[in-house]
Amino acid sequence: MSYNWNWSIFFEPSLDGTHTYLTTLLWGAGWTLATAFAAFAIALSLGSVVGVARTAPQAWVRALSTCFVEVLRNVPLLVQMFLWYFVLPELLPDELGTWLKQLPDAQFYTAVVCLGCYHAARMAEVVRAGLQSLPGGQRMAGQALGLNLAQTYRYVLLPMAYRIVVPAITSEFLSCTKNTSVALAIGLMELTGSARAMQENSFQIFEAFSAATTLYLALNLIIIFAMRRVERLAVVPGYGTPQKAA
Repeated sequence: MSYNWNWSIFFEPSLDGTHTYLTTLLWGAGWTLATAFAAFAIALSLGSVVGVARTAPQAWVRALSTCFVEVLRNVPLLVQMFLWYFVLPELLPDELGTWLKQLPDAQFYTAVVCLGCYHAARMAEVVRAGLQSLPGGQRMAGQALGLNLAQTYRYVLLPMAYRIVVPAITSEFLSCTKNTSVALAIGLMELTGSARAMQENSFQIFEAFSAATTLYLALNLIIIFAMRRVERLAVVPGYGTPQKAA
């Protein structure tokens, strides 16, 4: 039995009767971008705090941050998504749990928080690696200038560490963008969810996922080229040489 190709399916009305399948896929791509950017903002900020804590002089601070990293990094993302969406509301007081269940776009907010925390654990290791790659004299120089520990991290260590680990940050951003597809499991109609809905309603599976693949590739290539520009601007003499664009 041969497959019936139909590339014009993108311009036919989708199940809602008001949008075409192409419009639905583009809306899905929009949800993917919104989820990725919001989640990565959480990941970068929370991951920076945890990464700093991983290099703190206090043993109990390092132990707590290590626990955060190891738990979130080693539990599968899909399992975490289910825990955040289905289990957490049941563990909270009744009123708060009911509010979370009835929250408009609850799938979006859940996906953002889940992805943000998951990638924060990974970003923490990126930040820790950047901090530990710096010469020990930089911390001592900051303290010799009269800066306390927090000021030393803020004004001396973190600005250098971020510039060193920009390529790793780019990789995490790409992973975060692709991992938004896991939110399909809790009902978020991002790009993968939109492609699956198109496939189930039209039975044009190859067209649907070919379009999704193309859109994912386009989004990630835009991120890569933008971050390459950031890498060239952020390079630190002595810590690497910016690569020439091909």
